[in-house]
Amino acid sequence: MQDDLLADSIEQLLAGVATPQAIRAIEAGGSPTALWNAIEESGFCDALVAEDQGGAGLGLDDVFAIIEACGRHALPLPLAQTMVARALLSRAGHSAPPGSIALATTSGTSTDAVLVGYGAVADQVLLADGSRLTLLDATAAVREPLDEGSIDAWLRWPADALAKPAIRIDASVDLRSVEACLLAGQMSGAMRQVLRATLQYANERSQFGRSIGKFQAIQHQLSVMAEHTEAGRMAARMACATGDVVASPLLSAVAKARTSEAAALVASIAHAVHGAIGITEEYDLQLRTRRLHAWRAAAGAEMYWNMRVGRALLASRHATVPEFVRHELSAAPVAAGT
Repeated sequence: MQDDLLADSIEQLLAGVATPQAIRAIEAGGSPTALWNAIEESGFCDALVAEDQGGAGLGLDDVFAIIEACGRHALPLPLAQTMVARALLSRAGHSAPPGSIALATTSGTSTDAVLVGYGAVADQVLLADGSRLTLLDATAAVREPLDEGSIDAWLRWPADALAKPAIRIDASVDLRSVEACLLAGQMSGAMRQVLRATLQYANERSQFGRSIGKFQAIQHQLSVMAEHTEAGRMAARMACATGDVVASPLLSAVAKARTSEAAALVASIAHAVHGAIGITEEYDLQLRTRRLHAWRAAAGAEMYWNMRVGRALLASRHATVPEFVRHELSAAPVAAGT
């Protein structure tokens, strides 16, 4: 029931404010303030914050509908990431400043450029450097968009910006895995919407006197598309099946690997079925397929996460892969990392 209420609420909100026109305007460099204010006023940003700290006290399993909706509507702002960041900050006794918060991980020095998902539009960045999380002002950084129209950007903070007081917490949280889990949920939502749009187009587009969806070759492509979409969603749901605000790193790795693998195939088939119209800028399909490709690469593509799962398998005490899956993946604990 709670999932249905949240799904209906977030759907109603984003359908009204995250319109294709609004998304295009932000991607073209327009201000995201109006869109973010509408989201902030809804109260979803504090859904994962504990009740005694002013939030709703929900877990990832409760807000999966919100995470998927961010992907379904190609929301050009880090709502899911902000929810988790605020929860982590509140647990450490800090109140997050107003505004959106992106997540990022660096292994370099504090003055190196960091690639940040949503870095071109976020107000703050929760940056993981080893075992320390630091909340940095994104507006004080020099931003270089990843490419034209991208909401992801390279951020570099000048020395004077880094010298200012900042919220810092010691946390044994694998922030890259946290980001991977959220991206998997968002890709699930985007793929389901792409599948829905492709099915509708195949049923409406006529060729040789009948809809193209009645041709066996198209039906085969659509079935493959549906299979990978639902497999990715199952993996993402498994990762988010926790009452905590942080998922198991191992399940997050599986979810990100599976959804990243599916994303490229789903986007490819969608454009193939749509034909020439599907690759035009004016057609809304590209708003989600471009985001699928961006999220596939963000926080590590499928090869990176498959390697992490493989290392966990080799380090486990289980003699066979089925035993590893049954004992480790079916009840993987929420922990700092693998």
